[in-house]
Amino acid sequence: MIKLENISFSYNKKQEFIKDLSLEFKSGEITTILGPNGSGKSTLLHMISTYLKPKSGKIYLGDKDLGKLKQKEIAKYISCVYQENESPDDITVRDLVAFGRTIYPNVKKEDKEENEKMIDFALKATGIDEIQNKKVVNLSGGQKQRAFIAMSLAQNTDVLLLDEPTTYLDIYHQIEILEVVKTLNEKYNITIIMVLHDLNQAINYSHNIVIMKNGKLIKQGKSEQVMDEGTIKDVYNVTGYIHKQDEEVYFIPKQIC
Repeated sequence: MIKLENISFSYNKKQEFIKDLSLEFKSGEITTILGPNGSGKSTLLHMISTYLKPKSGKIYLGDKDLGKLKQKEIAKYISCVYQENESPDDITVRDLVAFGRTIYPNVKKEDKEENEKMIDFALKATGIDEIQNKKVVNLSGGQKQRAFIAMSLAQNTDVLLLDEPTTYLDIYHQIEILEVVKTLNEKYNITIIMVLHDLNQAINYSHNIVIMKNGKLIKQGKSEQVMDEGTIKDVYNVTGYIHKQDEEVYFIPKQIC
């Protein structure tokens, strides 16, 4: 479990953007952070990854205070794929994924074997083992995103953070990435926290939803319980209705307020 206790954060010294935020993320589940632009979604995710440091408060992974751990140690527990990812033009998919193993020793024969084993696992789990010798620069958007997720998987962490993993992708590749995320959670029990913009994708690919606005926590809980017409109107200034069909739930917008 990841637990935030009284977290405050500011981008400048004059005003706190996030103030006294307390929040828990359940292990073995997918949680999506939602909210309009500038709501604090990515800021929150980056504090969990320790890329950003809170002004005050503590963040725990189980009983570990992340603020007291070195970055290389944290990387053994939490991996992160950011919204925009870059790599050298001449690097292959397999070599990119191998970067996820740089936090581990590579001295003894056993170490090298374990590294290769985890790279093979990450490639197969994300469905890119057949293109592992291709150069990353020649991949489609969806393939490239899966390659960076595979690099994070190679770290062999219990927690995976995804910052808007479907941004810049067409609808086919958006669903492709979300299906990979779903498989990683269901098959390998990886705890996943991601930031999304699409409400319907969040509802149908998440166990839990956290809604932010202006740096404040608006609502949190099970996906089907958190998302309702009133909350969406208050947060996004959009009216509409929730449509339920079989086991799927959709928000159908009507008009902006």
